[in-house]
Amino acid sequence: MSVARALIVGVGTALHGLSGAADLLGGESGPGIPFDNSTALLGRDLRNKDRGSRLAIRAVEAALTDAGLLDQDPAGRALDPDTTAVIVSSNLGNLGSVCELIDTITTETVLGLNPLRLPETACSVIAASVAMRFGLRGPNMTLCNGVTSGLDALFWAQTLLAADRARTVVVVGVEPTNEAVRRILGGDSVDGAAALVLESVRVAAGPSQRRRLTSVSGYARAADVGTAIGAVGLSSGREVELWLAESCDQTAAVDGLSPVEALKVISVEERLGPCSGALGVIQCALAAAYLEGGGAGPVLATAAGSYQNGGQTGPASAVLLTAAV
Repeated sequence: MSVARALIVGVGTALHGLSGAADLLGGESGPGIPFDNSTALLGRDLRNKDRGSRLAIRAVEAALTDAGLLDQDPAGRALDPDTTAVIVSSNLGNLGSVCELIDTITTETVLGLNPLRLPETACSVIAASVAMRFGLRGPNMTLCNGVTSGLDALFWAQTLLAADRARTVVVVGVEPTNEAVRRILGGDSVDGAAALVLESVRVAAGPSQRRRLTSVSGYARAADVGTAIGAVGLSSGREVELWLAESCDQTAAVDGLSPVEALKVISVEERLGPCSGALGVIQCALAAAYLEGGGAGPVLATAAGSYQNGGQTGPASAVLLTAAV
């Protein structure tokens, strides 16, 4: 799918124990303070918010700061709020809240419900919470279409920019963990978030001259990962410096279907655990950190349905990222 090229101008993470996405590259930790879920999710601005919203808000706060788009007001509002959109990718974000409220109704009837928690029953609660926290009044979307939704969110961000529906798009991938999530996944999710700030090339190259990190150079969605890689816009040699794969099984499954030569392969989920809707956004945050740190690129990020008995069971998306020039 061809859309106007967009630039990632800000990156933020809320991943326990990590000071930023660059920490996922290995080696020494970054100079920042590692994120601590036990302390960083407290504060007046997070009062009466579900865990997914709190994680997302902290990641967006870091991304807007990185992009130079957060004002100096103590409340921390975004600059240009009327033209800033929010896209959230989360498949399990409010599952725990919904299950808790159902349990309350079962045991106490509706009289036991706290009305302040009712907004948590909407799958769009995280996107709404982010918009309200930072005063963003642009388009507001939530994607929850499986493990590819994080990369798909990049496509929809590019689409909003190309259509002039927004000048800036905040893309968030977030998955909290709780008992309901554990029952579905068989263990904890990533319990974290990553956020990206995207602008069109025209806006990013304007008078503000904000630091440009990474160019989102290609996107493709297909029935399998091999076809998606073939359509993402790689050169004829299909060579990438870094492949951010969903798992090592993914790189094995694509072999022979659509060969891609990668100098290095990193599986985010093998390091963080199941990421679901947050996967693609974390991958792109990692790609931005890699390219900003001197990596030549290109970087390929892929996400697909699960692999069973050597075969893929769901659709796939791929994003190609290069150093901004």
